[in-house]
Amino acid sequence: MKRTIIFTLTFILFASGLIYLFTYTPELSDKHGVVDSKLYLGNSKKQPLIVAFGGGGGGNDWIRNYLKGKRDTLNQMGYAVLAVGYFNAYETQQYLDRISLDAIRDTIISVASHPKIDAERIILLGGSRGGELALNLASRFDDIKGVIALSTSNVSFPAITWSANTSSWMYKNKEVPYVPAPFKTILPAIKGDLYTAHSMILEDKKAVKNAEIQVENINGPILVLSGKLDKEWPAPEMSDQIISRLQKNNFNYYYSHIMLDGGHTAPLNHFDLVYSFLEEHFPTHQNKNP
Repeated sequence: MKRTIIFTLTFILFASGLIYLFTYTPELSDKHGVVDSKLYLGNSKKQPLIVAFGGGGGGNDWIRNYLKGKRDTLNQMGYAVLAVGYFNAYETQQYLDRISLDAIRDTIISVASHPKIDAERIILLGGSRGGELALNLASRFDDIKGVIALSTSNVSFPAITWSANTSSWMYKNKEVPYVPAPFKTILPAIKGDLYTAHSMILEDKKAVKNAEIQVENINGPILVLSGKLDKEWPAPEMSDQIISRLQKNNFNYYYSHIMLDGGHTAPLNHFDLVYSFLEEHFPTHQNKNP
């Protein structure tokens, strides 16, 4: 009898904890809207600005040594690079939760006023959740003229918080529509099986349709790269959905989805495709093969 009571109480406490997690909405961080950024300039005048975002791990990826070679090559080709950290970076909020698209755009436009930058040629480059961010920004702000999205999604996903019941993004102080995470994603998420968790989220077709990024509003060419064996989330399929939406809406600019051998980070091993895209659509006086 005593054992049954203990089991029942434990179950009730566990269930109550889960209900609390899924119904609790965290307050906005007091650092909401703070953006970490660092500008890397080349030597030429009127440099197109590449705004580079990392993914769901947070921090400011493009200031890190493992991307220094790519950053330097872009500078040598005549492009300025703005490395942006939008959560878990210096002085920013800790979690990917209701990130202000407006604050990031304001940061970009402020930096683009630099006399050595061509403010008419701003291109966003993002990987994984950073690709999702890039597409969300470019679909809302027409001063962005191109997007390079690596291992990206076609929808907005929930915030990376324990409750996962808010959007990852905010625009004009309102949450961007997102696909909610169903209760059944808890187990694969705990196991670290992100592919299954993301696939379960995408099963809600009505929510997916509501949360699709309106990529047809982007004011310039789009390059999408994905790895065929992505184990983080179904990037190839989501990237195909981006292309399908562009086709249905008779998108007027260049667009392409290239599937690569490899997994989630495969696009980083094929940056020649990024360089070629930039040379073709945003040429500079210094363009040369890296």
